[in-house]
Amino acid sequence: MEPPENSNKDSKGYVSAEKIILRWDSTASEEARERMIFETDRQEADLYLQAVDEIQRSLSNTSISNSSNNNGAEDQSKVNTTIQIAMARLEDEFRNILITHSSALETDSLFDPTSSSVPSPHHELEEDDSLSNDNSSSNNLLELQHCESSDSSSYRSTSSIREVDLMPPEAISDLQAIVMRMISSGYLRECIQVYGSVRKSAVDSSFRKLGIEKLSIGDIQRLEWEALERKIRRWIRAAKVCVRILFASEKKLCEQIFECVGTDIDDACFMETVKGPAIQVFNFAEAISISRRSPEKLFKILDLHDALMDLLPDIESVFDSKSSDSIRVQAAEILSRLAEAARGILSEFENAVLREPSMVPVPGGTIHPLTRYVMNYISLISDYKQTLIELIMSKPSTGSRYSGDPSTPDMEFAELEGKTPLALHLIWIIVVLQFNLDGKSRHYRDASLAHLFIMNNVHYIVQKVKGSPELREMIGDDYLRKLTGKFRQAATSYERATWMSVLYCLRAEGLNASGSFSSGVSKSALRERFKTFNVLFEEVHRTQVTWLIPDAELREELRISISEKLIPAYRSFVGRFRSHIESGKHPENYIKYSVEDLETAVLDFFEGYPVSQHLRRRS
Repeated sequence: MEPPENSNKDSKGYVSAEKIILRWDSTASEEARERMIFETDRQEADLYLQAVDEIQRSLSNTSISNSSNNNGAEDQSKVNTTIQIAMARLEDEFRNILITHSSALETDSLFDPTSSSVPSPHHELEEDDSLSNDNSSSNNLLELQHCESSDSSSYRSTSSIREVDLMPPEAISDLQAIVMRMISSGYLRECIQVYGSVRKSAVDSSFRKLGIEKLSIGDIQRLEWEALERKIRRWIRAAKVCVRILFASEKKLCEQIFECVGTDIDDACFMETVKGPAIQVFNFAEAISISRRSPEKLFKILDLHDALMDLLPDIESVFDSKSSDSIRVQAAEILSRLAEAARGILSEFENAVLREPSMVPVPGGTIHPLTRYVMNYISLISDYKQTLIELIMSKPSTGSRYSGDPSTPDMEFAELEGKTPLALHLIWIIVVLQFNLDGKSRHYRDASLAHLFIMNNVHYIVQKVKGSPELREMIGDDYLRKLTGKFRQAATSYERATWMSVLYCLRAEGLNASGSFSSGVSKSALRERFKTFNVLFEEVHRTQVTWLIPDAELREELRISISEKLIPAYRSFVGRFRSHIESGKHPENYIKYSVEDLETAVLDFFEGYPVSQHLRRRS
């Protein structure tokens, strides 16, 4: 009996397809090894794909007829072998197309928002009429080929994400055609492995251009802080490119190539490509978040926190599938640890300021390095106000006037009603700093210098607060007035400690002749009074010209205050008693200085270095 007509047609189709498959078997043909099908003319590639489709149909038909045909097992084995040869070839073609069109992104254009490329319309495969017939297997394949282009991902609505086209439409079309045939033949795992391997290499190449190094958490934690600061700056810049451009574009490419075979598959390929690189990117931030805490790290940790917080919506959009849960969780956990690290560093900084142990007095009572460091530090803290207001939720742990702890200053929150926890922490740092400075002032042997030291340092605190609008807003004018009052009180205390004994010499009391109820003046007492004044003033001048008030305005203000007390008193005293001295011997030994001499001498004070000559006198 003659075989059915359809059976003969199928047999001829299989034989023709098998010839095409075997002709491109790279294990049997030198020409097949040296040439790639999809690099030849388009017709050759289409013929090969049609041949694969025919073999797949034959495999299905052989399976159906196997039980009724004595030669069925032999036929199926032959078809399986042909399929294996075809799949090995398609795998090589798949790899070659990927490699040919895989290269590192041009990083120069990535950092320039104006250079973003607009995603091209999704490339659709065209129907090949020669594949159409009534066979159900063929119809299923055509349904795959003609799946509707759909914007299956919602993450593209994120305005900060900027996808770039990683491959030309022609290459994507070829890859789609290969993918569908490999997956329909049960070669999904091989397809994913090849795709992930090639694209991961391209991502690694982009990483190198971005300066992202393969460092373990241990490597990062062993770096010197100065080197780490540079890497943090680079990481922030690179992480934005990775998430918003590189990873987003890789996801788009996966969707383009695998869109017709299901989202689970394009997710799997996406994660096969970027999971390792993504973990590498986030491991850097994780290493910083768990590293040893120290004050100098706070601001870079806040930079990292802000960058990651800014990126988090994009991370959640790009890594939006169940298979990428671990990336989203890692990013959220790192953000939480960075926040905790910032809170911990601020608390440790407060304790470090309180316990700073240096006991050697700074020369001349000038501004202590601790004061400069602390005030510069909290000025920088105020620059991160918005972030820290969200992170700092609790008040500082302070002493109170009822605690009885002499090693901790007092701070009553009732006086600071309405302040944010961050503002209270900043005020507490200033309170702690003053407490430490008060302790350091006690190391000066000269009480006048101790008062000058406090005046200088508290005045510096006030000026730093006034110089930062953000800091001034948080500290508040009420507390600022309290600080101003403190440095003015220190100035008053300095004047009393220094000038009370000097001015005491210029009083009229005690100069009357002994036993006299008249206006007679004891010349010996008067001479002694002038001599004492001269000695005291010369000693003050000799000492205090070496003291330093760095702020020119404050220096001038204190000189004027001294002159306003000293000069009138001296002018009055000399004017009243000059005649008594000049009527005796050697009056120049007693009235050594004119009023103008003293006025000039006061201008020498607080310059921080000794004058090059003795106290200047009138000629």
